[in-house]
Amino acid sequence: MKTLKDKIIVITGASSGIGEAMARQYAAAGARVVLGARQADRLQRIVAEIRAAGGSAEWCAVDVTRPEECRALIEKAASTFGGLDILVCNAGISMRALFDEVELDVLHRLMDVNFWGTVNCCKYALPYLQASKGSIVGISSVAGLHGLPGRTGYSASKYAMTGFLETLRIENLKKGLHVMIACPGFTASNVRFAALTADGSQQGATPRDEAKMMTPEEVARIVARGIRRRRRLCLMEAEGRATHLVKKFAPALLDRLFYWFMAKEPDSPFK
Repeated sequence: MKTLKDKIIVITGASSGIGEAMARQYAAAGARVVLGARQADRLQRIVAEIRAAGGSAEWCAVDVTRPEECRALIEKAASTFGGLDILVCNAGISMRALFDEVELDVLHRLMDVNFWGTVNCCKYALPYLQASKGSIVGISSVAGLHGLPGRTGYSASKYAMTGFLETLRIENLKKGLHVMIACPGFTASNVRFAALTADGSQQGATPRDEAKMMTPEEVARIVARGIRRRRRLCLMEAEGRATHLVKKFAPALLDRLFYWFMAKEPDSPFK
């Protein structure tokens, strides 16, 4: 975490889960953090607690699907702290439904938040990050490495994020910009409870045992290490590393394993 000292970091989706854990950990390490999310009351509370602990933090209410609000978030960081070193595109929503049954509006919402939210923030952050030779971190998923059944919109949005960020990295090869795609495994966070069902309503409960998942704090620590090492791809647990490996040599086997794995979920849509 020492490498984060005095860094100016914008984190989207910072009102809970992974984003909140990052904001608290990175501020405790001496970073100056700017938290973005829709829930202004939660952001205010988290920022107040960070400041009370001696950290440096600001907040900005933002809906990442709105470009003008993303611009305001980045400008808040630049005007308050004088620039930007790291952008963490963490805002995201999930889903759980078969494509046969899901309403198309649900898939559009997934793309708007997960993909376009990343694009919107990167657009306005890029000049500052080029100047600082900083980092862009996209919080993706194992679902962005291989299609995850029951999560068509989620996988599609994470694949789109990956393609966008990889291209951004190549375009900036000569400018010193670091781009990292981070893929946590299943993580105990509010994203799982807010996952959309076939009709767009929130799931409200997770079908998985939260105790067996990664914690947001673990993810935050691993991402910090990836930033320090300026990694391109950050895989965080055995399932992610195995997915990345098996996909290269036995993709058909991986299809069957993913089907079997997701069909085991309580109330699986495959049953």
